[in-house]
Amino acid sequence: AGPRAHPERRRRHASLAVQADDGQWFLINATPDIADQIEATPQLHPGPAARRTPVRGLILTDAELDHTLGLARLREADRVDVLATAPVRTALCERLRLADILGPYTALTWRELGQDPVPLADTGTGIEISALPVSAKRPRYAADPPPAGADDPTWVVALRLHDPATGGTAVYAPCLGTWPPGLDAALAGADCVLLDGTFWDDDEPLRSGFSTRSATAMGHLPIDGPHGTARRLAPLNARCLYTHLNNTNPLTDPGAPQHGHLAAQGLAVAAEGMEIAL
Repeated sequence: AGPRAHPERRRRHASLAVQADDGQWFLINATPDIADQIEATPQLHPGPAARRTPVRGLILTDAELDHTLGLARLREADRVDVLATAPVRTALCERLRLADILGPYTALTWRELGQDPVPLADTGTGIEISALPVSAKRPRYAADPPPAGADDPTWVVALRLHDPATGGTAVYAPCLGTWPPGLDAALAGADCVLLDGTFWDDDEPLRSGFSTRSATAMGHLPIDGPHGTARRLAPLNARCLYTHLNNTNPLTDPGAPQHGHLAAQGLAVAAEGMEIAL
């Protein structure tokens, strides 16, 4: 029995809202639930002037549909800044033609998302962001024929968010099919880590009957098991939270014993609507 049988367990698609500076917010990934997510967050409500929104733009960790379809819901904004890596922008503009489709409605401005930290806010102050290459996993709509840069490891990235004023740092990695070089160093310097918790164990997709591939083959390292991510997170001093849970993951049930297993290692699941201060 999953979220459909227990609607109280339903979790929206994984996303973060980041306050870049006073009155400026950026959303990490534009999910199909973006309208509900904005409505549930008063700080993101539009107004008071017409066509005004505190949502200044979007940061994309990859080009998957679950993380980009919400772009269309922002078409009534005067302007939307999109921070994305080169292959992600190419996929969205050339394969999905999002720039052509949304052009008559709003001005999409693209900024390169790279490994060097850059301020999110127009003022050049506040939260800084940088990307850590994770993998060359492409979305299915961009898989055949292979586009230029098919082996580019910036198809999927993790994000490092740093507040120079407080020194606080968070790492957001909602999709991990492998453990990339440099991630250990990034996590060691973080105060908060939000990591891919799509599947509890590697056989979950097979056992649940919705796939013939393992979790790892689907591009998501499992939480538990000899190659699971929990054993990597447990030694960290950071606050470690799992996000991006699939509806087959037992952690969607607040009473599941797997929560106790995580708690014993100092780990937990990110809650809907939780606030994190850096």
